[in-house]
Amino acid sequence: MPFDHQQPPLLFGEVLFDCFPDGAEVLGGAPFNVAWHLAAFGLEPVFVSRVGEDALGERIDAAMREQGMTTLGLQRDPEHPTGTVQVSLSNGEPSYEIVPDRAYDYIDAAALPPLPEQALLYHGSLALRQSVSADALRALRGRIAPAAFLDVNLRDPWWRKEQLVELLEAATWVKLNADELRVLAPEGQTDDDVETRARRVLERYELEAVFATLGADGACALAADGERSRVAPAGDIQVVDAVGAGDGFASVLILGLMRRWPLPQTLARAQAFASAIVGQRGATTRDPAFYQPFLADWGLVDGGLAHEGQAGGDLTGGA
Repeated sequence: MPFDHQQPPLLFGEVLFDCFPDGAEVLGGAPFNVAWHLAAFGLEPVFVSRVGEDALGERIDAAMREQGMTTLGLQRDPEHPTGTVQVSLSNGEPSYEIVPDRAYDYIDAAALPPLPEQALLYHGSLALRQSVSADALRALRGRIAPAAFLDVNLRDPWWRKEQLVELLEAATWVKLNADELRVLAPEGQTDDDVETRARRVLERYELEAVFATLGADGACALAADGERSRVAPAGDIQVVDAVGAGDGFASVLILGLMRRWPLPQTLARAQAFASAIVGQRGATTRDPAFYQPFLADWGLVDGGLAHEGQAGGDLTGGA
């Protein structure tokens, strides 16, 4: 589906604090993490979510302003508190206790701000666990008919396969991991490999591309035009925790779509950035120096975006 590359990307869904066993509280929520990184990359994302009228909500508002992000789409909820997740770590791998009935479950369709038409829309699945936010996303889609990047994020018990099928049918691109592929790919052989499952998802839902993250094995991508690409992480990665690694990966995929980078280049850059994310605590950082090597390597100068790699391999379908 075409989208306007000059419009800021829209991101819809949860924002919360990841609460670690040592008492650390780190800003998180997949859509928020992606928006945060995109702002650091020099885009001007519009993040649509809802926080409580509480201290955590104030901290989110302040952090967004400090990052130079617009708070146009950040709603305030007088009844429901800001989202939190209790994070447990085992050998650096996270598990999550996602607290229910938070403000981001109640994103109000009537309070959506004016939004650019023909923008790229990113959303996940967690924030749609309550009908109120699900209805708000449906209303948003009805208003702007966006090209949609679906970041599947299956967190038990907060998902239903019927809802995921509906989201897949409305998506343009999809990112998911190997376990999610196993659950959501149409029926095939039980011993099908990741790329075979990804191909079935691509064809069944008529997507432009499927991106599959494979943990220590890297990632692969398949496009509707038959192009495929695979990347492995470098061997010297220092892992602090894997919280937000997939979100960092997704942020660079979106940047690549916005800037028409070729598929192999986009995938390699996404993998490199995700590998850096696992070397820090939590999914986001307020240190601009963290981003500088990537901005320099990718030709993003002073927040401006170099339009390299535009000849061929374009998955954007853009205007």
